[in-house]
Amino acid sequence: MKIEIIKSHTFKKNTWSGGTTTQFFIYPHSAEYSKLNFDFRLSMATVAIKESVFTSLPGVSRKLLVLEGEITLDHENRHQKKLGRFDMDEFEGDWKTSSVGKCTDFNLMTKEETTGKLIVFDSKQNENIQYSMKNKEDWLFIYNYSGSISVEVNKKTHVIDAGDLLIIRERTNTLHIKPVKDSILVFAEITKKQPYESI
Repeated sequence: MKIEIIKSHTFKKNTWSGGTTTQFFIYPHSAEYSKLNFDFRLSMATVAIKESVFTSLPGVSRKLLVLEGEITLDHENRHQKKLGRFDMDEFEGDWKTSSVGKCTDFNLMTKEETTGKLIVFDSKQNENIQYSMKNKEDWLFIYNYSGSISVEVNKKTHVIDAGDLLIIRERTNTLHIKPVKDSILVFAEITKKQPYESI
């Protein structure tokens, strides 16, 4: 088992035509988003204009979870979905996708043998959360969008403040999580058919 905490001040925020985007994690570490040579990528974006068109990303599967605001995604000749707070949509990167509305969203991109899921917790102060991973080769990411939490792993407590990202590898036991303040947490669990290299 390996544990890492990435602090919020280390993330780089970039602008795009419709707002801003912040990359939290990309794997492999040598991968470049612009080259689409990653296995998976975690990021957050703001959509600050009323209408926008998504960049085509062939070979990429996407999950988009709204944290604030409201947006309607239109996937040409496929489906349309209206997303409010904590709603999610799944779609392929090569679909022709446009949006109407403004929001802040959490994004998971995966490729090929890699799959993932997103779960959001709107947790209250001193609430007890137990979370178990099914596969020891999974990556578990916990992004603290707001608030502050303590996470107990092997009798050691880690404090995760707003904007920080906790990474856990090869975890099989139950995690014990307690919000120090009311907190919004996004859990991203990543699985691949073949084991990853060590980080």
